Amino acid sequence: MPTVSVITAAYGPSAHHLAETARGVRAQQLPPGWSLEWVVQEDGERPVLADALGAQAEYGHNGTRLGIAATRNLALARATGALVQNLDHDDVLLPHALATLIRRFEEHPIHWAVGAADDLLEDGARRSWDSAMPFGLLPAGDVNRWAERHGGNWPVHGGGLMVRADTLRAIGGWTGIPVDDDLAALVAVSELTDGWNDPTVTWLYRKHPAQTTRNSHYPGLEDTGRRIALQRAKALRNAGLALTAAPSFDGGGTDVRVGPNIKPAPTG
Repeated sequence: MPTVSVITAAYGPSAHHLAETARGVRAQQLPPGWSLEWVVQEDGERPVLADALGAQAEYGHNGTRLGIAATRNLALARATGALVQNLDHDDVLLPHALATLIRRFEEHPIHWAVGAADDLLEDGARRSWDSAMPFGLLPAGDVNRWAERHGGNWPVHGGGLMVRADTLRAIGGWTGIPVDDDLAALVAVSELTDGWNDPTVTWLYRKHPAQTTRNSHYPGLEDTGRRIALQRAKALRNAGLALTAAPSFDGGGTDVRVGPNIKPAPTG
């Protein structure tokens, strides 16, 4: 039975909407034959979310403040799914979200997919957006070329990315930068592989005063993540790299075994 792993990096002081995020995960209506695991990794020195999540999530914590990219990657190390769905701790998956995108992987030899997102406003209202890219198959490189023509602004959102787990691991997981790590990961997979832009609204992007994009812990880096993403896209293109489609849902990292560390002890 193939598994989809929903990965959430959480941080206690700003996880005010985690209960609603959890309800969205529980409400998922999966295609026949699929299973779901929710892998939550909590950042910070003082973990506080374990009791609130209970048995509904595969929970782990960092024990120190590492930032969102490292926290996502630690969750990825524990994930067993063939597909990975990113989900921020304040966003909401609609009940049909995973089923909608999983079917695209079953129907097409793609490595990644995104559904449309509505903004979820503070008063509970939703605001929709028109897609800047055509719906359906997006050939490798098209998303980044659009961004290059539009000042480093991307037409799809990395926050709602579903991706083959092996592909995500092959590019190094979420990019190890303090801002826009999800964007830089999207840039890599979309430059190297074909993907899918689905017209179905599959998730809600919550807009609120405490969200990370409004309260950066790294002032002065507002444009740095987008610059790194553009540089990454051009570097991948110049290197002539590409990935072929993976036709099955085998794997997911569960066959990896790590033995004792045999590095010699330092001398002197």
